[in-house]
Amino acid sequence: MSARPIAHLSRRWSFVAAHRLHVDSLPAEQNREIFGKCNNPYGHGHNYIVQATFSGPVDEATGMVTNLADLDAFAKAELLERYDHQNLNTIKPFLTLVPTTENLAVEVWRIFSAYPHAKLTRIHVEETGNNAFDYFGEGEKEVS
Repeated sequence: MSARPIAHLSRRWSFVAAHRLHVDSLPAEQNREIFGKCNNPYGHGHNYIVQATFSGPVDEATGMVTNLADLDAFAKAELLERYDHQNLNTIKPFLTLVPTTENLAVEVWRIFSAYPHAKLTRIHVEETGNNAFDYFGEGEKEVS
């Protein structure tokens, strides 16, 4: 019996959200020095693009790593309904965590790592045309 080939599937979703980069324990001037215009007291928004990559054996019957309809339903319920048209500063865990896109990528990893039908291998979050962040689960506890 031959082993089933492993394929890598990447899927993209987009959402609009606002945030303000600010550390409460730092003086106002230091926040402005560190975060610049991203420290605007009224916040600012981005059109985020999230790309999740999953790996798994190609199913012999369907020829797929996972069913895209299942994956899209999961993304809608767990990512888009939570973040689209929201102020990230008002959503857990960003009530206590600076809502940088680096931290957002880690949180998106935590969301998609719960997807039961394929193994998450990468999260890619685009904040702007110039800024994109990748997270591969480094530091995350392995789920067995």
